[in-house]
Amino acid sequence: MEISYASPSASSLASSNSALSSMPSSTRPVKVIPLQHPSTTSSSSPAGGYSAGVLVKKWTGKVKQMTWINWMELLLPCSRWIRTYKWREYLQSDLLSGITIGIMLVPQAMSYAKLAGLQPIYGLYSGFLPLFVYAFFGSSRQLAVGPVALVSLLVSNVLGGIVNSSEELYTELAILLALMVGVLECVMGLLRLGWLIRFISHSVISGFTTASAVVIGLSQVKYFLGYDVSRSSKIVPLIESIIAGADGFLWAPFIMGSVILAVLQIMKHLGKTRKHLRFLRVAGPLTAVVMGTTLAKVLNLPSISLVGDIPQGLPKFSVPKSFEHVKSLIPTAFLITGVAILESVGIAKALAAKNGYELDSNQELFGLGVSNVVGSFFSAYPTTGSFSRSAVNHESGAKTSLSQIVTGIVMGGALLFLTPLFEHIPQCALAAIVISAVITLVDYDEAIFLWRINKKDFLLWVITAITTLFLGIEIGVLIGVGVSLAFVIHESANPHMAVLGRLPGTTVYRNIQQYPEAYTYNGIVIVRIDAPIYFANTSYISDRLREYEVEVDRSTGRGPDVERVYFVVIEMAPVTYIDSSAVQTLKDLYQEYKLRDIQIAISNPNRDVLLTFSRSGVVELIGKEWFFVRVHDAVQVCLQHVESLKETTKRPVSSPNDASTYIQRLVKSRNEDLSVSQLESGFQKLPSSNEIDPQLEPLLSRNP
Repeated sequence: MEISYASPSASSLASSNSALSSMPSSTRPVKVIPLQHPSTTSSSSPAGGYSAGVLVKKWTGKVKQMTWINWMELLLPCSRWIRTYKWREYLQSDLLSGITIGIMLVPQAMSYAKLAGLQPIYGLYSGFLPLFVYAFFGSSRQLAVGPVALVSLLVSNVLGGIVNSSEELYTELAILLALMVGVLECVMGLLRLGWLIRFISHSVISGFTTASAVVIGLSQVKYFLGYDVSRSSKIVPLIESIIAGADGFLWAPFIMGSVILAVLQIMKHLGKTRKHLRFLRVAGPLTAVVMGTTLAKVLNLPSISLVGDIPQGLPKFSVPKSFEHVKSLIPTAFLITGVAILESVGIAKALAAKNGYELDSNQELFGLGVSNVVGSFFSAYPTTGSFSRSAVNHESGAKTSLSQIVTGIVMGGALLFLTPLFEHIPQCALAAIVISAVITLVDYDEAIFLWRINKKDFLLWVITAITTLFLGIEIGVLIGVGVSLAFVIHESANPHMAVLGRLPGTTVYRNIQQYPEAYTYNGIVIVRIDAPIYFANTSYISDRLREYEVEVDRSTGRGPDVERVYFVVIEMAPVTYIDSSAVQTLKDLYQEYKLRDIQIAISNPNRDVLLTFSRSGVVELIGKEWFFVRVHDAVQVCLQHVESLKETTKRPVSSPNDASTYIQRLVKSRNEDLSVSQLESGFQKLPSSNEIDPQLEPLLSRNP
C-alpha cells in the first residue's frame, strides 16, 4: 500500500524559517509506503528477543509434539540409521571400512599412548570400548573415534608437570582426565553450549595445530636418536636437550626409524595421488610395525629399544582414582574439550554434508562425552575424533556407525590374541608412525592462503603459532584466543558504515565507494550502519556521522544547489539490535542536529529496533513522519524539504503573463508524476544509465 502526501513545510526544521508556513508549496505530492509502527502494549516480549515465558511455551509445545520415535532418536541417535539400514548396500562397505580403520588404529593407538607418556596397552584400551559407546550415542556416521596425537600431547604436557610418567599415579590421572573431559562434554552438550567454541577462529586452530605438530615431532626424535630428551611442550627446552645429549647418539635406531618414516611417507603419498593404490595409505602404519618388528628380530641389536611386555585380554571395570588432583586438571580438561569440539565436530559436520544427512553438534558433543565417561571406567585416557582416520573411513565407503563397531571388534581381537606379538615392536617404529601422522598437521599452506586473503588472520596465525612454540600449549592457546577476541571486539566497536548513493535509473541506494556511478543529493546524507548498535560502538558511530556531515562530496551531488546538509538519513536494515546506550546516543545526536537545523530520518528499522525506539520515546522525539520503509521514500520527502528551502531564498514574483502557461505546466507535471509512479512500481522498463537526463530525474524539480 502507498500513501500520497505533500511534504510539511520547511518551517519545522528551523524556527527561524517560520515565514515559510504561509507560502504555498510548488512541490508535487510524494508517494511513500507507510511504516507500520508496532504497539508497545500489544506485545509482552522484550525488544530484541523473546521473553522467558515465550521460550518455555515454545519448548513445551515442541516436547508435546514429539513421538516415541523422536524420543528414541534423541536419546539413541543410532536408531536413525538402524531403522533405515540397507543391508545389501551398506553392510559390505561398513565391514570393509571398519576392518581398514582397525588395521590403521592398532599401531596408531600404541604410538599415541607412548606420546601421552603411557604404556601402549592404554592406547589399545582407549581404542576399544569408546568406539562401541560412540556408535550408539554419536550422531556422525563416518567419524572415527579413538586416541589422537594432539590430545595425547596435551595429556603428556599437563601430567608431566605433576608426576613422573613411570609412576602409577600418572596413569590414574590420565584415566581421571578422561572422566573429567567426558563429564564436561556431556554438560556442554546437554546445555547446548557448543556455540562457545565459535569464538576460537580457524586461524587460531591452524596456528595451534601447526606449532603442536612441531612439538610432537621433536618429542619423538628421542626414539630416533637413542637417548632421552627432556619432556616439554616448548621448543627451546626440547632443542637444548637434543643438543646437550648428542654424545649419546646411536646410529641403529636412527637409520631404522628414518627408513620406516620414509616408507610411511612414500606409501601415504602414493595412496593420496593414485586411486588404485589408495590401500597403501591405510596399510602404512601396519607396514611400519611389521617392518620394524622383522628388522628388530633379524638384527637383534641391543641399541634398539622395544615396546616390551603388553598385558593380554580386555580391560576390566575400575573406578577412576586420585580425585584430589581434580582441581589441577580442570584447565587441561577444558582445553582438551575445546580441541575435541573443534577437531571432531568440524570434520563430523563436513562428512555429514558430503553424505547428505544433518548433524546436531550438541548431540555430537554429548556422544563424545558419554564415550569418554564410559571409557574412563575401563582404563581409557581421553579420546576424540581423528582427522586422518575419519577421512580414510569416508574414503573406504563407510555408510553408518556400524563401521565403528567393526573397528572395535578388530581392536578387541588384537587385545585378546595379538598382544604377545607387539612385544618386539621397536620404539622408533611407533615414533615414525606418530611423526608421519603429525607432518600433515603442519599447515603452512593455510598461512600462505591467509597472507594472500587477510593479513589480520595471518597475523593471528603467526601469533598463535609462535606463542605455542615458545611459551607452551596452554599459554599459546590462551593468547591466540585472547587476540582473536580482541579482533572481534575491535570489529564490533568499529563497525562498517557507508554513505549511500542512488544507482542511475533505479530506486536502489548502494555504497558510493563500491558503486562509483551512484550519485547523492545535495543537502542530504544517507548513511548505512552495518552492525548492531550498542554501548561499545555508539561513540564511533556518532563520530562517523559527524564526519559524513562535514565531508560531503559535492562532485556527485544532484538536486537543489545548497551549501550544507539539512537531512541525515540513517539506513537501519542491517541493524539487528540496539541497546539503551545507543538510544541515549541517538537522542543526544538528535538534539545536537536540531541546534544546527538538521533533521534525522530513519529508514527500514526491524520490528525489535522500532519497538525499542517506541518504548524509549525516540519515535515521539524524532516524529513518526520521519520513519520510512525505504531509503527512497525518505529521500523523496527530504528532497522536497530541501527544494522548499531553496525556493524561500529566491522565489520569483508572479506576473499576469504566467497565467497563460498554467494549464501547460499542470499537464506536464501530471505526465511526469505518472511516469514516476510507473517506474517505482516496476511497470516501466528502467532506462540505461546513458539514457538518463539529470533534468528529468523524478525527484528533482522540472525546469520548463
